[in-house]
Amino acid sequence: MMKTRIAILGGGPAGVGAAYKLRQLDAAEVVLFEQNDHLGGNAGTFEKNGHVLDYGSHRLHPVTEPEVLHDIQSFLGEDLLDRPRHGRIRLRGRWVHFPLKPMDLVFHLNPGFALGAAGDMVKKTIFGKGDEGETFGSILRANLGATICDDFYFPYARKIWGLAPEEMAGIQARRRVSAGSFGKLLKKVFGQVPGFKAKMSGRFYYPRHGFGAITQAYADQAEKLGAEIALRTQVRNLEQNEGGWQIRAANEDASREEQFDQVWSTIPLTTLTKILGDQVPEDVVAARENISYRAMILVYLDLETHQFTEFDAHYFPEANLLLTRLSETKNYAVRSEPKGRTVICAEVPCLVGDETWNSDDATLGKRIEADLRHCDLEVTCKIAEVWTRRLPQAYPLYPVGYEEPFEKLDAWVSKLPNFLSYGRQGLFAHDNTHHALFMAYSAAKCLRDGQFDREKWLEYREIFSHHVVED
Repeated sequence: MMKTRIAILGGGPAGVGAAYKLRQLDAAEVVLFEQNDHLGGNAGTFEKNGHVLDYGSHRLHPVTEPEVLHDIQSFLGEDLLDRPRHGRIRLRGRWVHFPLKPMDLVFHLNPGFALGAAGDMVKKTIFGKGDEGETFGSILRANLGATICDDFYFPYARKIWGLAPEEMAGIQARRRVSAGSFGKLLKKVFGQVPGFKAKMSGRFYYPRHGFGAITQAYADQAEKLGAEIALRTQVRNLEQNEGGWQIRAANEDASREEQFDQVWSTIPLTTLTKILGDQVPEDVVAARENISYRAMILVYLDLETHQFTEFDAHYFPEANLLLTRLSETKNYAVRSEPKGRTVICAEVPCLVGDETWNSDDATLGKRIEADLRHCDLEVTCKIAEVWTRRLPQAYPLYPVGYEEPFEKLDAWVSKLPNFLSYGRQGLFAHDNTHHALFMAYSAAKCLRDGQFDREKWLEYREIFSHHVVED
């Protein structure tokens, strides 16, 4: 009996995770198509000037589903490091440790901020939080009060998503802010105190050779089990027929046309519907035009010093600063090489085509230098080089009312026979890598004797809807 042939579109965590799990379960023949020359997508790793670098700041969180975590640990062995979180947030001109620590808050938190937050908490305790409303702004203000919102969450949100808090849908607060109430916030703070601290609280996993090693390990295992990984291969056309799906793809050397029983897509829904072309109804095309993404420019500064700071990441909510986060990958992996050199990566949210997106690397590097100087993080060593990586679809945008066009697009794609759209981009979800891998495993478990169990998949999608992003 011939096995079901499945084409997987996209080589990020959701794609390679499914390729591995399908082969591990011996459930299907698999060909994975990835248009780039590397795997991992935004969760990948690259090398430049002797540095091993990620596309921004990435961690594998301890809340990873046990089966997924077990597999990653078995793939990477001792190369999967157990690391302490050691970051900082800038609040009213002062640095506060992140994750939040009680004693650090006592000695370093701005007094005005501390008094304001405490007053807000007392008010909530006595009078209750009142009506939450339905927007990101109303939900967080009802739960956390004015001080934390106005000094941290709201300016940070405006920078990341380019929208006012009142313009963002409430799901952004429920799924993007893990400490979305005073109770949750206090639990996180006191979770760092010995005696109250959970086993992996304040810690994370990180591969010795960069975060992209996770995706690469899945791909390696999938190939060992018989999957084909086709890099530098762009899928140009998907056509439904009686046997399933005809795929036309090409790389720089040749084109290929193949028949598959099923297609599993992890690429953005907007891109997918363009590949499907005339098969997409006009109302779905119209809905697609109302789905958008926030872009990100990663600005890398190659510094002639062994270490810029001792911290793995810094967070910058201030509205007058261009960057939102700064990471130093060398600190994540405790690397000693290259000696006398390190790279810092500044994350700059923007829109494709705006003034920031169109700025050249030198201009962006100078702006990051100025921002760091303003925050008492002046770059005093020589900068060997500045370069950027640009991510056009870094975050899905959830303005108020986004649900209607998304649901129309999602409903149409979900009804395509022998077709599955999943993963962060396929479900338009701002999720972590461990969420994407859990989706991949869940999808593979829905394939039974060549048939995809849609009812079981809907049960999994209900679970996915409650995922909360880990910072």
